[in-house]
Amino acid sequence: MILAAATNENLANVSNVLIYSSMAVYTLAFFGHIAEWIFGSRSKVGRTAAALTGAAKSTPAASGPAVTVRTAAGEGGGTAVLERPKVVTRSSAGTRDVPDGPGAHGGDEQGDLYGRIAVSLTVLAFLLEAAGVVTRALSVQRAPWGNMYEFSTTFSTVAVGAYLAFLLAKKNVRWIGLPLVTTVLLDLGLAVTVLYTDSDQLVPALHSYWLWIHVSTAIVCGAVFYLGAVATLLYLFRDSYENKLAGGGEPGAFATSVLERLPSAASLDKFAYRINAAFFPLWTFTIIAGAIWAGEAWGRYWGWDPKEVWSFITWVAYACYLHARATAGWKGRKAAYLALIAFACFLFNYYGVNIFINGKHSYAGV
Repeated sequence: MILAAATNENLANVSNVLIYSSMAVYTLAFFGHIAEWIFGSRSKVGRTAAALTGAAKSTPAASGPAVTVRTAAGEGGGTAVLERPKVVTRSSAGTRDVPDGPGAHGGDEQGDLYGRIAVSLTVLAFLLEAAGVVTRALSVQRAPWGNMYEFSTTFSTVAVGAYLAFLLAKKNVRWIGLPLVTTVLLDLGLAVTVLYTDSDQLVPALHSYWLWIHVSTAIVCGAVFYLGAVATLLYLFRDSYENKLAGGGEPGAFATSVLERLPSAASLDKFAYRINAAFFPLWTFTIIAGAIWAGEAWGRYWGWDPKEVWSFITWVAYACYLHARATAGWKGRKAAYLALIAFACFLFNYYGVNIFINGKHSYAGV
């Protein structure tokens, strides 16, 4: 028999203060990312337009990647200038080569400075939020994801941690910063208002080591699937932008200044596919771990409880996406729509099932 420890109200209050403090710093990071996009140089936009419309011609070098041939007009005539392009990737349709954009800051020092400030603030906010999650756990001496409030704060902490890990690994993912911080603020705002639950002990059925295993893997999967969903959504916008340029169209100023700085559609598509594929086995393990825990707690491994059903639906949706993505005819936009549907299933499994549908998982409350 596991005896529940008393709640430490002081630590619970410290946790609340830390969460609110992280929200304040995330807000500053949000404005930092906005400044990075607004004040970043726009002098380097148009490279994709050149690549797609033929304004820049590529010719193979003696060795290594292709070089771009430009003609600089002068009084004495034209001068051929050879420049090596930045990263060039094959589009998902396989019909054109498109360079990655220079990033949110547009390649200039001022924009990069704002971006570095925004990332630094994001790191500080992450540390404050993580401390809030840890002190919440210490206040009740258990895993800090026993209800929707705790799940939300831990979920956003892991999502930001994954983003920072990609940055630490020198991956070009700073374009995720603005949508990430925006959604984290929305997530925390919902958590501290609608979903807030006082720090307290759980019902006996949840006092199990499987709480640490099953729920923690679900949080990690959801956080990474979220990053994949952001990349997928941006892929759809960027792909439309590239298609319009390839067809001779002229996107508006906003599209040119924002979408041109993102990675190419092929890069975004590849990023989303790789992280979804990498964490799909962990989601499979999450469902299996939940079934084992259900067998210990309720005497049956599977009972078609709403949470179990939607976890399985989410698994099927991601399996269909991965299968379709590996099939040539379903690459690109069709597969992207499946990925977004799969993540929507995950979100409904979290919010919809917990709030609107009663089942054996409802005893945790919001």
